[in-house]
Amino acid sequence: MSALFFGPHGLAAGVLLDLFLHFGMLSLLAIGGAITTAPDMQRYVVGERGWIDDLQFTASVAIAQAAPGPNLLFVAVVGWNIAGLTGVAATLFGSLLPSTTLALAATRYNEQRRDSRFVRAFTAGLAPLTLGLLLATGWILTEPIRDHLGAMLLVPLTVVALLKTRLSPVWLVAAGALAGALGLAG
Repeated sequence: MSALFFGPHGLAAGVLLDLFLHFGMLSLLAIGGAITTAPDMQRYVVGERGWIDDLQFTASVAIAQAAPGPNLLFVAVVGWNIAGLTGVAATLFGSLLPSTTLALAATRYNEQRRDSRFVRAFTAGLAPLTLGLLLATGWILTEPIRDHLGAMLLVPLTVVALLKTRLSPVWLVAAGALAGALGLAG
């Protein structure tokens, strides 16, 4: 029963507070969505703390991204793998509370000043920042497959297919799964 609530690591309340605070800080940097902070989440929970390994982290993101629902679900799966239900609560509340509060305040501010030069410049500056964060996320998520040339070749092919065709990403995910199952990407 305690593994359900405290995960395999039996984390103490202070550690869960640390997890909550770290994910809360990251939520304030999540320009472009929570997935853009995945590189730092990976650095923290895998590299710095060692609570899970690269494969568990990548699987957490993949499972949550494949499931229907909000993009933020991977945070809950990472929290579950670290500390069970209490980990889910720490990572989800940490990821949701600060960013939601900031978003509500910013929306009110922007609504009152939407034609100001500052608001237009700030909005225009977010596009390259978001693109950079997404590229960093993609690089981190390829960590478990970097030794496999076939798998790494699928990455640019997928990007080109997404940019040049109207093909649904679901078909690209299915093609990647098939290549992995056939041993072509592993």
